[in-house]
Amino acid sequence: MTNSRFDVLGIGNAIVDILARTDDAFLVGENLVKGSMRLIDTEEAERLYAHMGPAIEISGGSAGNTIAGVASLGGDGAYIGKVADDHLGEIFAHDIRATGVHFETAPLVGADPTARSMILVTPDGERTMNTYLGACQRLSPEDIDADLVSAASITYLEGYLWDPPLAKEAFRRAADIAHQAGRQVALTLSDSFCVDRFRDEFLGLIRTGAVDIVFANETELHALYQTADFDTALAALRDDCRLAAVTLGEKGSLAMTRAETHHVNAYPVDSVVDLTGAGDLYASGFLLGLARGADLETCARLGGLAASEVIGHIGARPEVSLGELAAQSGLAVAEI
Repeated sequence: MTNSRFDVLGIGNAIVDILARTDDAFLVGENLVKGSMRLIDTEEAERLYAHMGPAIEISGGSAGNTIAGVASLGGDGAYIGKVADDHLGEIFAHDIRATGVHFETAPLVGADPTARSMILVTPDGERTMNTYLGACQRLSPEDIDADLVSAASITYLEGYLWDPPLAKEAFRRAADIAHQAGRQVALTLSDSFCVDRFRDEFLGLIRTGAVDIVFANETELHALYQTADFDTALAALRDDCRLAAVTLGEKGSLAMTRAETHHVNAYPVDSVVDLTGAGDLYASGFLLGLARGADLETCARLGGLAASEVIGHIGARPEVSLGELAAQSGLAVAEI
């Protein structure tokens, strides 16, 4: 798109990821469901952290990961999310700014601490997430910078944010501002956990045009339309949404409008180390391609490339320049 300062603005839960390798026996001992995501309180967050093995801390959150990926690809990204005025809040702000992302949301003072997600990664690459939301739930409409939203080609919203009333108002305000400025709004369904809780509201956002672009994986799509038949769910999404991207794991992804559908194969990977952030980074490539006017197949290829890099190591942020990888694959962002 033209006349935009930023390619993509992400709005979401600002969370510090605390990642540790573990094994199935630890999950069983802690009574954790492998591959699940659960919300925990402060007491449980402290208890589990004390039981975990060595860990690394890095700024995360679904939309934050996506915007970091946009920057790594060579795009111009911005982010809105609420952290506290504490140690983890400083880690989050430093990390996301260090990637080249514009981040100026005022920190929360004297209240809930910064959110954190303790992510336990088993040898098969599956991740089990234990999330304390803390300060990120305090995002409010006042945190939505109208000039910033208007300056972004696409505003990207995460489904995880659709819970606290003030954050929900912030979500709607951002979508309204974006549309008034002639911009597009994207929504990731985030997790089947979110879909089960907010199915009717998500469908309302899609069907009324409050969001223009939807990201989902197979599990989330089945949950959204309450059907076990993939083709039935896909047909319903095609009817409801102007543009959708559906990730299929090792089978690649689909990019579709009401008039066309493109299947793009997944990029080969040497080994899957950690699936954390795969969907987030897919959105990075897809959204940047879209913001730069690429065709849908190219958008999906960029998404697949970004996802393939992040699943090859621990953590949900790229470890190498995605822009250089894209150029090596004939997908140089500067040429789109």
